[in-house]
Amino acid sequence: MRKHKRKKQIGGVGGNENGSLPRESDGGRKHKMTVIHQALIRDPVDIEALRRAAAGNRGLLTDELRRKVWPKLLNINVYNLPHKPGREVRENHKDYNQVVLDVRRSMKRFPKGMPASERAVLQEQLIDVILEVLKRNPQLHYYQGYHDVAVTLLLVVGERMSIAMLDTLSNFHLRDFMDPTMDSTKHILNYLMPILEQVDAELHDFMVRAEVGTIFALSWLITWYGHVLSEFRHTLRLYDFFLASHPLMPIYLAATIVLHREKEVKQTECDMAMVHHLLSHIPQDLPYELLIGQAQDLFQQFPPSMLAKRAALQSDKSLSISSFQAFHLSTLHQRPDSVLQRLTRAQGSTTSRLGLEASLPVARGPLRREGNRMMKMAVWGLSATLGAAVFAVAQTAMDWGPDLILQLF
Repeated sequence: MRKHKRKKQIGGVGGNENGSLPRESDGGRKHKMTVIHQALIRDPVDIEALRRAAAGNRGLLTDELRRKVWPKLLNINVYNLPHKPGREVRENHKDYNQVVLDVRRSMKRFPKGMPASERAVLQEQLIDVILEVLKRNPQLHYYQGYHDVAVTLLLVVGERMSIAMLDTLSNFHLRDFMDPTMDSTKHILNYLMPILEQVDAELHDFMVRAEVGTIFALSWLITWYGHVLSEFRHTLRLYDFFLASHPLMPIYLAATIVLHREKEVKQTECDMAMVHHLLSHIPQDLPYELLIGQAQDLFQQFPPSMLAKRAALQSDKSLSISSFQAFHLSTLHQRPDSVLQRLTRAQGSTTSRLGLEASLPVARGPLRREGNRMMKMAVWGLSATLGAAVFAVAQTAMDWGPDLILQLF
């Protein structure tokens, strides 16, 4: 039976008066970090615990933890990373010009206050990362917005790890967006309205009358919201969630955002242009933890298989959906990094002299020179006095260029 009134609250996720969840106490934060660490050192790695941590309240908490957990969520061996792309990756590539244009326009995706010289180096790395993944996968087709996913990864995990992660995501979670046509992408978008119909038929019918369709959510979906959010911390929180979830979870989150704005939508003139304009602009003060919890509840209540039957959608048309079960199973038997490091050394690999830290690339140009100076100051200062100001310098450099600090240890 159709529900003509929106539920006061989806599932059991609670919040305070402004719709946000209470922040974790220091004890809760420390406990979560302990849980994540224990999951990482188990043999095999406790992937389900890592998924729960990434999707749960506040996500993975720090970029340091993301650098450890994100690869595990995608079944990536950190001691067997792709080589740094050479200059040949740019030669005669059919997408080179478009990639360069998109990357040049991506300035707002880099941290505020980052020196132009350092941003320029990272933009060059971003171009190489994208072209390398496309070169490795000639069956994939570049789309505008792909660089928004790539830059998020690059800023957190560095060049070589971002190649490995983007390669995996492109073949699984993002696969439907990389077809030569938009048919598969439209198919994924078509799950949105059935979710709304199950929860709030009145809202659903209003949107149908307005003929607004689902194109307003296209940029949300294909960039994992990276293109539309102004706060990088919010983008990272959603990436924690999506990396730990089913490929359709971005659509379930889109549904919770529309439901959260139900009153605004219904008070808007029932006109396609008016409703599209309202929905295509995401408020920057959304209660993300609440919406993430609601998206998980919606996924449990109305799984893709149920929606596919009710809405005459064919899940076999989606490579992301049809391949997810096999991908999920492939992540369950990973060895902890300490074991992988030992095996790598035993095999006499030249990839890693000191483990992951040595296998990560050395940054280029001004970023390397400035980064080395900042990092050495940070290391010397921390070892002597643990001064707060020096720690801030180290943390800033880590945020801007994760490859840099790792080469010193």
